Amino acid sequence: MQLLSYIDRGGVIVYILIGLNIIGFAIILWKSLVLYMTDKDSIADDIYSKVKDQDNSNGKLIDNIITKEISKLEFGLDTIKIIASISPLLGLLGTVIGVLGSFDSISKLGLGDPSIFSAGISIALITTVAGMIVAIPHFIAYNYFVGILDKIENQIEAKLLAKL
Repeated sequence: MQLLSYIDRGGVIVYILIGLNIIGFAIILWKSLVLYMTDKDSIADDIYSKVKDQDNSNGKLIDNIITKEISKLEFGLDTIKIIASISPLLGLLGTVIGVLGSFDSISKLGLGDPSIFSAGISIALITTVAGMIVAIPHFIAYNYFVGILDKIENQIEAKLLAKL
């Protein structure tokens, strides 16, 4: 199979990227389920019950409680963001390693045969592509989840304002 050949030629960096991709997509799936099953009415009711005993004129109290509840829903997003951020850097590291290997081959054997340095260039391109393949969907998922959390926060605030 050609895909396995590319993965094997990419070396350890591609295997690291595959591991990060598996971890990231597991978190994305879990986060999707958590956000889909989030009951905004229940959260708003909980916040309302905490606030009604306090001084209602204190808007900071309400904001702090909402922020605390939303931060519980944000759990896991940092990992997705980290994977999205370091994947291109790992791809770039593979690029540098591949090009370095090509220059080593050229310095030892000369430029007479292009196949001498093509293996290093191949590693460079494979790891760059792998880094981008991992990073792009994680960036998309992170930004999508942040947008959903903003909407949930706005809906909770609207429900609280209607009750207060």
